Amino acid sequence: MKTSDFDYDLPEELIAQTPLERRDASRLMTLDKGTGQIGHHHFYDLPDFLRPGDCLVMNDSRVLPARLIGHRPTGGACEVLLLTDKGEGRWECLVRPGRKLRPGAQVTFGDGQLTAHILEELDDGKRLVQFHYQGIFLEILEQLGRMPLPPYIKAELQDNERYQTVYSRVMGSAAAPTAGLHFTPELLARIRDMGVRECWVTLHVGLGTFRPVKAEDIADHEMHSEYCEISQETADVINDTRRRGGRVICVGTTSCRTIESFAAQDGTMSARSGWTNIFIYPGYQFKVMDALVTNFHLPQSTLIMLVSALAGREHVLAAYEEAVRERYRFFSFGDAMFIS
Repeated sequence: MKTSDFDYDLPEELIAQTPLERRDASRLMTLDKGTGQIGHHHFYDLPDFLRPGDCLVMNDSRVLPARLIGHRPTGGACEVLLLTDKGEGRWECLVRPGRKLRPGAQVTFGDGQLTAHILEELDDGKRLVQFHYQGIFLEILEQLGRMPLPPYIKAELQDNERYQTVYSRVMGSAAAPTAGLHFTPELLARIRDMGVRECWVTLHVGLGTFRPVKAEDIADHEMHSEYCEISQETADVINDTRRRGGRVICVGTTSCRTIESFAAQDGTMSARSGWTNIFIYPGYQFKVMDALVTNFHLPQSTLIMLVSALAGREHVLAAYEEAVRERYRFFSFGDAMFIS
């Protein structure tokens, strides 16, 4: 299949720049993966489409406030974006301006409670950076860091918690698992009360999630790797749900990629952790996931390919065309879809 097979026309004004005041007031399109039938609802209606005995699989990763604005000894401004923790205060980072931040360059953040120097240049313009500080690095980051919003969002975020799910708890992502942004504690309580179980996986979302597919043939695309974990408790809930005939419903493509990466061929789950670079596109046979809560994804992205593997490319592209006609809001702060 060609990358161009997953293109669609999106007016720029439909790219949501800010979150809605109420998380679960976003719109919810329902899509029947068998028939292609579409429905229009709101996210607070999601319980109407769930059944007692189903389980929701959610990614509890929390976004690092990973954008650090600093200055060089000359006073010039610079930006450091944390990507991967390499241990002992060293991080793989993206930096700007790259020509000024060569190995040996010094950077100061805030009033000096955090400093850094560039150790070496890596592939793809990245740098290995050594940070120096007193105290707990994540606490300093909470004070000084900004949210690493996707490049298509130009507006400044007024409240960092709006780029976190209400159930986030394990710090480590460079971007939010955005399908979960629509849930509120009250909505989750309603879902629990109707007999739907919930369980958590952890997948730390990397910036590779925004990387476009440049290969003409999608099979030639090299997928980025992300770290993920499944506890035995989560594995037990999923196995029990399947045994009892309930549906395994993933909240977001990250939850889907995690369980599909670690499932046995017969769909049985067990506690696992490690890196995954699974690439799901049409032709893939799902081992565990039955249904998916997801946002609307970028044209020609690996994410729209994943949802097309579940519901069929023609059904998905027809749904996206309908969403454009109905003026849905797209991408991270946009509206949602429930594919079942």
